[in-house]
Amino acid sequence: MKIRAGRSLIRATCLLALLATSLTAAKNLDIYVIDVEGGKAVLLVSPTGQSMLIDAGWPASNNRTASTDRIVEAARVAGLKRIDNLVITHFDIDHIGDVADLVSKISVGHIFDHGDLQTSNTQAMQRFASYAAVRERIGHTVLNVGDRVPIEGADVRVVSAGGKLITKPLAGAGAHNVLCDRYRQADTLASDAEDDRSIGLMIAFGKFRMLDLADLEAHLSHDLACPNNLIGPVSVYNVNVHGQFKGIAPELVGAVQAPVIVQANGARKGADAQTWPVLQGAAGLKDIWQVHYSLNAGNGANPADDFIANLEGPDGFKWIQISAEKSGVFTVTNARNGFSRRYGR
Repeated sequence: MKIRAGRSLIRATCLLALLATSLTAAKNLDIYVIDVEGGKAVLLVSPTGQSMLIDAGWPASNNRTASTDRIVEAARVAGLKRIDNLVITHFDIDHIGDVADLVSKISVGHIFDHGDLQTSNTQAMQRFASYAAVRERIGHTVLNVGDRVPIEGADVRVVSAGGKLITKPLAGAGAHNVLCDRYRQADTLASDAEDDRSIGLMIAFGKFRMLDLADLEAHLSHDLACPNNLIGPVSVYNVNVHGQFKGIAPELVGAVQAPVIVQANGARKGADAQTWPVLQGAAGLKDIWQVHYSLNAGNGANPADDFIANLEGPDGFKWIQISAEKSGVFTVTNARNGFSRRYGR
């Protein structure tokens, strides 16, 4: 009887410990930067359990599998049975993915984007037509600058959309940016017009703030930071255009003063060698985290291995997880090896 009582006590103690861990986790905003090979897929789970997926990665092609299964796996790990909100930031192939495939494998509640595709490219138009049929069936909302994406338990505000930007500073922002005197505004890139229609988001949870501007190019990023900083300081900056140098505006990178910068790159796409010194020189930076080791950048322009979710060699499809508390304290974890670091205290 004593043995049985002891075992019961142990089981009860373990159950209470698991419950306490679950309750603690439920107080956090969890963000998964998913490995989609230099495409885009970021999953948010609020403390209330509501979810939002930002972009759907790649569709299948001759040399690439669709990103769907990696997204579904991350959702499963996050404890989700459905994705409440899907935000497609813009309609490039590495962001629009295969939404029809995605919704066949996990339920999606509502879709948000910047409107319609503006192109004469036949393949892009065909991809968009397939996507548009799904969004009309599920339910669809066009996001404009200043809108909020409805996710209970977090504040997700649109700072860029359809080629337009906020013109008034966010809370705590608006100061003159001295970096604007040092850096010339980059030229526009006509070939990347769809990038500049990207939906850019400020994700806030208490004192925690994460800036994600999708593929907004350097030219328009300048206007968010100059002459006054409209964004203000952030906790995490998910770098534009996967860390490709064409998306890097040093005047914005420095203005946001992010202690953590994330590059959602692929092995051979993004995290450019020219980008590295700009990020490293940013005010307030503590660490740079990457989804992949950048083969193009090489040893001199990559962080230490613990800060890289997928190293050189066979791809393990691992992600970077950010778990934020309302106090502004947050932890970043490498899913490959469990290495984590805590910030904001």
